[in-house]
Amino acid sequence: MMINADLASLAPPLAAVAAGAVSAAFYARKRRWADALLAGFAGAALAVTLMDVRAPAATAQPLQVATASGRISDADRMVMPAASSIMLSGDGVREAEWRDLPARPLEWKPAAADLLWLDFPRSMSLGRIFTLSVRRPDADTVWRLQLLAENKQVLADSGPSSSAQLSVQWLPPVAETMVLQARLLDANGRTISQGPIPLRVNDPVPLQVQGRFDAPSFDARVLNQLLSDGGAILDWNVTLGKAMTRTETPRAELAAPNALFVDAAYVEHLSPAARAALLAQTAKGVPLVVLGGSASDAGVWQRDFGLRLQRQSPATEKEDMRQFSPSLSMPPATLNPADSDAAPWSVLARDSRQLPWLWQRAVGQGRVVWLGVADWHKYAISAPQALALWWQSAMDRIALPSVQKTGWRLTDPMPLAGLRSEVCAQGIKPGTSLMAEGYAAMTLQQRADKADGACAAFWPQKAGWVKFDAGGMAEPVSTYVYAQGDWPQWQRALRREATAQYAARAAADAAQDSAAGNGMRDASHWRGARITAVLFALAMLLLWWREQRFERATPD
Repeated sequence: MMINADLASLAPPLAAVAAGAVSAAFYARKRRWADALLAGFAGAALAVTLMDVRAPAATAQPLQVATASGRISDADRMVMPAASSIMLSGDGVREAEWRDLPARPLEWKPAAADLLWLDFPRSMSLGRIFTLSVRRPDADTVWRLQLLAENKQVLADSGPSSSAQLSVQWLPPVAETMVLQARLLDANGRTISQGPIPLRVNDPVPLQVQGRFDAPSFDARVLNQLLSDGGAILDWNVTLGKAMTRTETPRAELAAPNALFVDAAYVEHLSPAARAALLAQTAKGVPLVVLGGSASDAGVWQRDFGLRLQRQSPATEKEDMRQFSPSLSMPPATLNPADSDAAPWSVLARDSRQLPWLWQRAVGQGRVVWLGVADWHKYAISAPQALALWWQSAMDRIALPSVQKTGWRLTDPMPLAGLRSEVCAQGIKPGTSLMAEGYAAMTLQQRADKADGACAAFWPQKAGWVKFDAGGMAEPVSTYVYAQGDWPQWQRALRREATAQYAARAAADAAQDSAAGNGMRDASHWRGARITAVLFALAMLLLWWREQRFERATPD
């Protein structure tokens, strides 16, 4: 037992003991031994009630844990719940393994080491640029990054640099599953590190786009061609004259349009009621994208859209050119919003010189987007790839994402053979079976940190591609499992990141447990005090009953 020895707190229980002892002595002088025993017991019970008596905390010892192998042994895992803290050596373990372990204060001082981090998309749609970035914070020498094809051909080269991060880009030509290679070289061309870069290039989900134009232009024609070449489903209508229109009907029903493109002239020619109906349609969620090159009536935009337009000065036209790349620059529209934000409108995108070219404002669940550049059609021949990539980046900012009820979530940056990983699915019922080629069936379970998803633990046995499928998913998905010897510096960096996160979580949990533990000890003290108080009351009642009985039995 642990007793609070503060003098002020000991005075009341000592007084209770003294009172009980004196009463017991009086009863003993009269040879009333039972009453003397009751008086002494009552005094002791009252003293215990008034004392701060608590059960001592269980003695726990620190646990030495070695993680040189990248794993925590089963023996350490079993005794970790009883440890007071963890004295860790090595780089720690991955996040999925730490998540299954109880939070304990961590004593850990990682040694200096060569670390690197890789960042790249594991899957992408055809037509998107693949970007690989490698970060080496401790690199203080010249190095370079190369991306290699499966046949070892160099696809991209960063060139020599002493920066902490290098990046390369590459445009995949076809939709396929591949394993590229990344190679890090020093200033003398010697290999610092090399490893696999898995990539799945998928056929793109076709966009569903509506177009309404009253000012025929080469810009609108080139935009139509770019969207068509990208496989978009188009509902296109261009007014060529008073009694002539060019209509392109969609090859499939537009169940969920991603955007409605109009030119400024189309909106200005609408009646006020039709413009109100257009805004009401936008408020339901589909973005309204206005090509501002044909705008001529600033009053319409100020009155109905809250957009204050100002005319472009011919004297500053060259200085205001929007520069997107060395080979891609465009003039601003004749009428454009001011460079600074003016509510309810805000700048959505800026060029390489930080000049705005795309503005937006929210309308209900949707938004209106003003595209304030023109003459992109000039690059359809001179720089078609740069133009396509520019429009692709614009569509990423503008269009609604394609509607998908279900989707896979493969969040592990580096699944490793022999180590725990996980597979998650969104929009699927918990309890659904997860199938993987060459593995026993797994069950997708609800996770507290994934409200709309379900996950399953997965222990890959060998390196290579693994395909997963589950009932209710639109299509299967593949993930790449790395070998134990792949990217050792990246493995070490990921373990250290996960261990630092565990240390922070353990510190926070320890603070909460300390507060909760104090409350539990106080509660246990009061429970014990209530018991001894009841015993004191029973002893006093019994002593009173015996006094009454003794007085009745004693003759006057």
